Amino acid sequence: MPGFGYSATPSAADFGFTFDAHADFLHAFVDAMQLNRYVVWLHDYGSQFGLRLALAKPERVAGLIIQNGDIYEDAFGPKYDFLKKSWENPGPDARRRIAQHVTLDGFRSEFVGELPDDVADRVSPDLWTLHWSLMSQPERIANLIRLLEDQPSTLEWFPKEQAYLREHHPPALIVWGPHDGYMPEKSARAYHRDLPDAPLHLLGGGHWLLETHLGEVVPLVNDFLSRVHGWCT
Repeated sequence: MPGFGYSATPSAADFGFTFDAHADFLHAFVDAMQLNRYVVWLHDYGSQFGLRLALAKPERVAGLIIQNGDIYEDAFGPKYDFLKKSWENPGPDARRRIAQHVTLDGFRSEFVGELPDDVADRVSPDLWTLHWSLMSQPERIANLIRLLEDQPSTLEWFPKEQAYLREHHPPALIVWGPHDGYMPEKSARAYHRDLPDAPLHLLGGGHWLLETHLGEVVPLVNDFLSRVHGWCT
């Protein structure tokens, strides 16, 4: 995505760095690649981009893999509290509070903050060190803060996304790390309100489940893909 990883960082004048902008970019990417059928992996902010893609082109969606991506406001975890305060009182002070989390130590906390010690030991320090090395440019920090400030715009999409799940009932697999201060176990179970038949696997990790439980997730995903489309990874 623009401004992340090894991708280019367009100027704020050329790219909005909002949820709408990233969702539109994903739509454009899928069309440019001429992808007409796909399973969408929904995780973190990507759950918003992916579900908007599904809403726009439901006939293309062969299935959903849902991993620590929340669309149920009443199931938010306690780490949302500081963000909610910023959303309720936006402005320079809120921006400064958010900026305090966009640091090397802040990224480390995001990756291992709620994990039990024996699970946290599986996460290499390379993860947050490399991530910070790629994000620690002033324009990228500013763009990430802008995206965090824009998160309230996602709340109005939640009912539409829940309705999509109920109405289209796409095949779905839920794999979840319950040690997640933003999206705990109740966030995973909330999906059963709209996808009651979706298999739910609560594994022992946290928000970044693939960093600690890849060996458990891959067989589940292989089985799911083989069932929905005859695919395997």
